[in-house]
Amino acid sequence: MFTGIVQILGRIGTVQQRPFGIHLTIEHDGWDNGTPSPGDSVCISGVCLTVVESTQRVLSFDVVAETLAKTTLGDIEPGQMVNLEPALTPNTPIGGHFVQGHIDGLGQITGVRADTDDRRITVVPAVESPAVAAELMEAIVPKGSVAIDGVSLTVAAVDRSQFEVALIPTTLEHTTLGRAKVDDRVNLETDIVSKTVVHWLRQRSASQTSVSMDNLRNAGFLGQ
Repeated sequence: MFTGIVQILGRIGTVQQRPFGIHLTIEHDGWDNGTPSPGDSVCISGVCLTVVESTQRVLSFDVVAETLAKTTLGDIEPGQMVNLEPALTPNTPIGGHFVQGHIDGLGQITGVRADTDDRRITVVPAVESPAVAAELMEAIVPKGSVAIDGVSLTVAAVDRSQFEVALIPTTLEHTTLGRAKVDDRVNLETDIVSKTVVHWLRQRSASQTSVSMDNLRNAGFLGQ
């Protein structure tokens, strides 16, 4: 579990092909509260991975094929910058929102607009799958939370097929979203509360049956 508050930026060191997927190393300049140890969880641009090896300046991870297929880590290249956040602890301030590190789908940036006090980016979810896009948009609500590449953000505007977020100068400076440009693909995780409510309502609707004489009789409203 994470909060979507990026602690540091990392740089992709090596990407080695393995039978299960890839072995990935990430270089960093040090952590505020100590470097994560092997076995710890780290959020890498929104994706929860387990540390395999750890040194003072390098972390390594194994990434399986499923993760590569469903997240932007499938396109990762040496030298690329990524957002890093260690796992939430009981003493961690929750400055963002609860983020699981389980990507719901990919999004594509379709607009980048600079306003006076912030920068606005527009994201279209799951452009390759209308069904997935519709499912993601159901859980994205105005003034609600969304994680883009692991960054906790507030939804500034939303319509049926896209949504917009505002990026303050601190976010632009300390996360990879400061480099975001049109056509970039990003990892999306919708708010856990929103998607839980949507899932419950969907299941409830699917389980409801139409009223019939047999249903009324079985429920005791009619004589047998």
